[in-house]
Formats: sequence, structure tokens, C-alpha cells
Amino acid sequence: MKTYLALLIIACSSTVALAQGNWDKTPYQTKSLANDAIKDVFVKTSGGSISVSGGGESPRIEIYVRGNNGQELSKEEIDKRLSDDYELNVSVSNHELHATARRKHEGNFNWRRQLSISFKIFTPKQVATHLNTSGGSIHLDNLTGTQEFSTSGGSLHMDNLAGIIKGETSGGSIDVSNSKDNINLETSGGSIHARNCQGKIRLETSGGSLHLEALNGSITANTSGGSIQANDIKGELITGTSGGSVNLSAMACSLNASTSGGSMHVDMLQLGKYIKLDVSGGHVDLKLPSNQGMTLNLSASKINTAHISNFSGEWEKDHVKGTLNGGGVPVNVEASDNLSISFN
Repeated sequence: MKTYLALLIIACSSTVALAQGNWDKTPYQTKSLANDAIKDVFVKTSGGSISVSGGGESPRIEIYVRGNNGQELSKEEIDKRLSDDYELNVSVSNHELHATARRKHEGNFNWRRQLSISFKIFTPKQVATHLNTSGGSIHLDNLTGTQEFSTSGGSLHMDNLAGIIKGETSGGSIDVSNSKDNINLETSGGSIHARNCQGKIRLETSGGSLHLEALNGSITANTSGGSIQANDIKGELITGTSGGSVNLSAMACSLNASTSGGSMHVDMLQLGKYIKLDVSGGHVDLKLPSNQGMTLNLSASKINTAHISNFSGEWEKDHVKGTLNGGGVPVNVEASDNLSISFN
């Protein structure tokens, strides 16, 4: 086992934004990992950001250190604070990189002496990560394998990942792009942006909006406190919000969408196996392809439509039950307000 450094990390939410902006500074310390063939990365900190990039630059770990509230410190002062107040071990064993940082004294710690310590790690592309920080953001890109990561005080950023991707944050937004296979992401305090991803995808937020674009697969995306916007979705989408509107365009999927606090606009280019819409707090605008067979079961305070042909069944002011183009894909809509239907 080779122990490479001794350093550490801090733990105060007041330094979160600072930790996220450290990457443009000169590293406090850099250590090559070129001869270690890293396959697993384990990082646990209490105050800084973590970045892991695969397959590009020469394998290494960089450590960035700043003073509390952005204070610039001399190397001598950093050395002294690290020695007096912090512990950090960075080591490699059996192709595993371990970086663990913590304060020595958890009691009456002088916050003016706090440090923001962040890790930037470059590895081969085929690497698994296990990352945790309570005070910074997490960035992952160009990795294949199992990625497990969490933060209590920062955002999550992912690009070009493949494999099992499981991440959560209690206080930030999530941005994921160009990734695939099994994606499971959750935040309690921010929005989620997902684009150009495929596979089994689960996205959950309790306090923000959802922005989905160019997704393909089995997708579940829910929010308790924001709006939902989606464009160019294929496969299956199950989505809902308790506190906002829903706008879905260029859809070619099976769809289950609901909102308790806003209106819904849905433009279907192509139907999947089913459509189910439930809107209890606003009106619904639904655009359907005119050339597909459907079995309609619609309920609203008032149903409006342009000219419709090839329909058979019962069409009343507040409910519709019957078939279109001979029947086929079930289309079920329940709306407490008006429902407007048009055809592509």
C-alpha cells in the first residue's frame, strides 16, 4: 500500500460556493496515478467539491485548498492549518484510490480557520466511484462502471457516463447528459436537467422543476414542487407534479402524466402502448396523430375538438367514450377543467 498524501477537507456550508469555484486555481498539491491502474475511487469529505474525469488526461489527483470565505492563504499558513486541524489520507491499494478527509476536532472548532479542500481526479475510463461530501458539488464525466455519489450541500453534474449511475443531493440541482444504462438521481432542493440519455431512468425532486430532452427508455420523473417540461421522448415516460404545469412536446412514447397544480399541454407525434393523463388543477391541451387507431375514454368539465372523422361511440360535452380509426391505443384523460383535442 502506498500512502501518497496527507491533507484534508472542511465541512461548512458557508464555503460551498467557494469550493465549487476552485478548479481555475493552481492546485495546492498534485500526485500522479499513472502507474496505479485505478479501477475504483473512494472519496469522503465534509466540505469540498469532488470531480472525477475518465479516459482523457494523465491519471492524477489534484487538491485545491482555500481559506474560509474565499480567503487567499500562503502555503505556509495552509500547511499549518492542515497540520493543526485536519486529517486526510490519500492512498492506493489493489487498484483502489482512497481519499478521506476530516477535521481533527469536531467540538469548538474556530470557523475562521476552516479550509475548503476539493479533489479533482483523472482516471482511466473504466472506473467505479464511491463519493460523498456534505458541502460541495460533484462532477463526473467520461466514465463507465458503477457510480455512487451523494452531497448534502451542492449540485450534481454528469456527462458521458455508462453503467449504474446513482446519485443524490439534499441541497442542489442535477444536470445529466449523454449518459446511459441505469440512471437513478434524486434531489430535495433543486431542479433536474436531463438530456440525450437512454436506458432505465429515474429522476426525483422535492423542490424544483424537471427539464427533459431527447430521452429514450423507461423513464420515471417526478417533482413535488415545480413544473415539468419535456421534448423528444421515446419509450415510456411516467411523470407527475404536485405544484406546477406540464408541457410535453414531440412525444413518441407511452405516457402517464399528472399534475395537481397546473395545466397540461401534450403534443404526441406517435403513440406508444398507452396514454394516461390526470389533471386536477387546470385545463388540458392534447394533440394526437390523426392516422393511428385509438380507444378513447375522456372526462372533463368541457371537451372541445376540431373536426373529427372515423370516430365511433359516444361524444358528449363532458365525456367521450369510443374508438378512433377502428380503435387501438387506449387514451384515458381525466381533467377538472376544459380539455381541448386537436390532431396532427
